[in-house]
Amino acid sequence: MNRKEFIKNIFGVAAIAGIAGSCKDHRSNSIKGSIIGASSNIGHIIRDGKTTDSPSEIIKKDIVIVGGGISGLSAARHLQANGITNFLLLDLEKEVGGNAKSGKNTISAFPWGAHYIPVPNNNLTEYLDFLQECGVVKNINENTLPEYNEAYLCFNPEERLFINGQWQDGLIPHFGVPEKDTAQISAFLNKMNEYRYAVGADKKEAFAIPVNESSNDNAFTLLDTLTMQEWMLTNKFTSSYLHTYVNYCTRDDFGTPHNKISAWAGIHYFAARKGKAANATYSDVLTWPEGNGFLVNKLQAAILPQIKTSSLVTKITPQADKVLVAYFDVAANKNIIIEAAQCIVAVPQFIASRLLNDDERKAAVKKDFHYSPWMVANIKTNELKQKPGAPLSWDNVMYGSDSLGYIDATHQQLQVYKTKRNLTYYLPLCTKDPVTERKLAQNKTHADWVKLIMDDLKKVHADIETQTEEINVMIWGHAMIQPLPGYISGKSRAVLARSVNNNVHFAHTDIAGISIFEEAFYQGLNAAKKIIQQGIKNKG
Repeated sequence: MNRKEFIKNIFGVAAIAGIAGSCKDHRSNSIKGSIIGASSNIGHIIRDGKTTDSPSEIIKKDIVIVGGGISGLSAARHLQANGITNFLLLDLEKEVGGNAKSGKNTISAFPWGAHYIPVPNNNLTEYLDFLQECGVVKNINENTLPEYNEAYLCFNPEERLFINGQWQDGLIPHFGVPEKDTAQISAFLNKMNEYRYAVGADKKEAFAIPVNESSNDNAFTLLDTLTMQEWMLTNKFTSSYLHTYVNYCTRDDFGTPHNKISAWAGIHYFAARKGKAANATYSDVLTWPEGNGFLVNKLQAAILPQIKTSSLVTKITPQADKVLVAYFDVAANKNIIIEAAQCIVAVPQFIASRLLNDDERKAAVKKDFHYSPWMVANIKTNELKQKPGAPLSWDNVMYGSDSLGYIDATHQQLQVYKTKRNLTYYLPLCTKDPVTERKLAQNKTHADWVKLIMDDLKKVHADIETQTEEINVMIWGHAMIQPLPGYISGKSRAVLARSVNNNVHFAHTDIAGISIFEEAFYQGLNAAKKIIQQGIKNKG
């Protein structure tokens, strides 16, 4: 592909996608909006093995960070904090943040992906230090417990579930649930609490954050040989209400149903949180109108000059004493090669394997790494009619729905009365296998997505169509890794996490196995530490 064809591919396809995603009438009510999303058309140039012209410029840097998600930003922040500033962070998108990105309209900011963090475990000192820098942690009291900023702890009412014709408080089913099912749910939660404080023969927590700090005791690692559903049935947890709840939880955190997810990963969802605070506990969450976009802004604040967006990395070539990173600068319309001493690859392994052109890595990724696609929609709406029961909450879930319901992005705003809201609707695309789901998603029009969303939400808001002003849709083709049975305890993720030539280091949640903010934060931090330990100093 020559330069002219390359530019045509980038901008021509983007223009066509914009037309295809433009608004269409839906029934009598025309709901405007569009399909937006990650720059997959540009990124597919890597997948398809297409090349560009020779470089027009060669520059030198001490370090290149490929990828501006939480892992890449965390790595950059840690380097900067340790006096290392001669680095460049490259990201394909116009804005950094990965699946923690956010948007904004006339009503409020809103998330395009990850929208909260749970109260952290107290042993995560570097993470807590970062939260203190952000003003999320106000101080550490005399008992060494953090005190969180009340403006960032999720306001009440926090969550509700529509079940048996009514909204109930909380997401654990209880309204209209038979006593025998309630007893099973209680027993299950007690079992999860036992796992929360379980310790292996190696004296390590059974379920820890980061994942690699967890016990290797066979009593726990054997859980990675079963699906969550299999483990539940083996342990006589048969209640349909319980299974529906657990299936919601695994789709929420992994984009994967409980009949496919590893039991180890499923239990980790319930048992890994142990945080204590002066004014909160492990079950509490911290959130903002823009979701984790708030933390993205904090991570990038000190490193803005070293961030280069709209930059398509096309090849990474590790050599004995340096790393060559080739990228296409979309804005400048030129190919550039960076000659660096070190490189942090903070993108998923399915991308990393192609950038490195490593056939063995590609084969391992194809065999063992599977990523779940998602659809996230921002719904700009007027006040909606409510079904009986609990009032509108931050998190609003419908029992048995394929979706995860919606977040009220305006919930944390301090004004008492709101006439308009941003609702962020989440749908893990996991009914079929990921490849099929990605193809189906690519073929859906804006009108198709609007109909799907409206049909789902009409169950709880009869006037949703007439009250909705705009719906914009974000498609995440590879939102997060799926920890299927054997993935956490298997060899592939450990092997692919190893540095190459001691100058290419990997940092992404797919090599952790669980896509949560803390994992991404520590993936980046640990990659930066590897470079710092080599004694690298600024050369320029």
